[in-house]
Amino acid sequence: MRYVFVLLFLIYPIFGAISQEKQMSFTKGRIIDSVKIKDSISESYNLYIPKRFDGVGKWPVLFVFSMEGKSKRVLSMFRQAAEDHRFILASSNNVSDSLSISKNILITGRMIRNVSSVLPIDKNRAYTGGFGTGAKFATIVPSFIKQIAGVISIGSPVPNMELLNTKRPYHFVGIVGNEDFNYPDMLQEKPILGKLKFPNNLIVFDGGAKDYNSSAINKSFEILVLSSMAKGNLARDEEFIMENYTKDFQQYRGLLSKGNKYRAKEGLSQIISVYQPLINVDSLQDELRTVKKHKTYKIQNRAFNNTLFQESLIREEFEYNLGEDISSLNYNNLGWWNYKVGELKKYDSKTDSLQVQMGRRLIGYLNALVEDFIDLEKSQQLVNDEVLSYLWMIKTITDPLDYQYYLNIISDSSKYEDYGTALFYLEELLKQGYTNKEELYSLEDTALLRIMPEFNSVVNKYLKSSRYDRIIEK
Repeated sequence: MRYVFVLLFLIYPIFGAISQEKQMSFTKGRIIDSVKIKDSISESYNLYIPKRFDGVGKWPVLFVFSMEGKSKRVLSMFRQAAEDHRFILASSNNVSDSLSISKNILITGRMIRNVSSVLPIDKNRAYTGGFGTGAKFATIVPSFIKQIAGVISIGSPVPNMELLNTKRPYHFVGIVGNEDFNYPDMLQEKPILGKLKFPNNLIVFDGGAKDYNSSAINKSFEILVLSSMAKGNLARDEEFIMENYTKDFQQYRGLLSKGNKYRAKEGLSQIISVYQPLINVDSLQDELRTVKKHKTYKIQNRAFNNTLFQESLIREEFEYNLGEDISSLNYNNLGWWNYKVGELKKYDSKTDSLQVQMGRRLIGYLNALVEDFIDLEKSQQLVNDEVLSYLWMIKTITDPLDYQYYLNIISDSSKYEDYGTALFYLEELLKQGYTNKEELYSLEDTALLRIMPEFNSVVNKYLKSSRYDRIIEK
């Protein structure tokens, strides 16, 4: 969750005129796999060209990032919006979390140069985007590469404000669910970005990180298109402006009619922000002042801020206690973590929707916090296996359906001949519904464990048969 980067170098403008000799023929309307950068470099990217592409004029492009080897899948999530708004999409197959920032930036630069050499890219309408870790990287790319006009960040705040270049502000469009643990951070950074003169918008949907919807992505493209019209980088389309303004205003009125004045106020503020450079919004400014004076809005706003404050205190408690437990390897406190997770799950049964959302965000936050500590330990020159094992144990509490952590503990405990711990986590794993017997009997460092009667007895109990039934019989 915390990313600190060192600005190593700056890549200067890399969008050039299209080279006639490099023009290529691409199929429109489908994702093109693995377009090679050049024969001498083993790098490639996926490409999507909208069906209405005609090669005339300059075209906007969104460079999409996945740091987990899922570039094609992530690109496909932007596909419909790109088709609707006539954007070209490109996603590198070679950027990765395992590489340094400098190497990922070099790979990105080569992809951008290649795309701009074979397609007529509008250098004033080039953007980056992504989900999660891909969004984090997309957000820092403009700090290294000039002429990136904006970022679509799904589920990630700006990872390091210190990297922002106030001399080259870009348009930040965030998308986040109100049950995503990143939601409070993305809310809190809005005024900070505003003070730094970075145009920014936040699109909030109901749900968590796994519940994102295509309409939110489509909205982010609409905002970037309207911003381009306001800047004069794209010809004004009065029909497009009024059609989207009417739709947004109707959504605002719908929230108002349902009595959700807090969400209505946020929606109206965004309408003013987006459309102020394009149409007269004086009447909306008056309406915004009226909404903010309403008693119901004040009550809802106070409840919302109180919830965020309560959440911040719980987050601080988790961060402090986890750090203390790791430093002392306090195995006695595993029960406390189990209790706290149980308490968080109780929020689901509350009648207050703000409390329900907070509970789900806190579970997500705790999960991410443990994962951060795991990544931090793995990055050490000398990894402490006991610390890593302890963190895996906590992860089975915070995310009991992620089977890999149980398997890690079984393998690691067997390596140190701690068979009691291995058997305990074997049973906990099988209780959660794990059924992959082949994987279980091929775990590293478990050769002796898996021929033990106790091991096979537990497997037989939950999976109805084990590999070494005769050992059990003896």
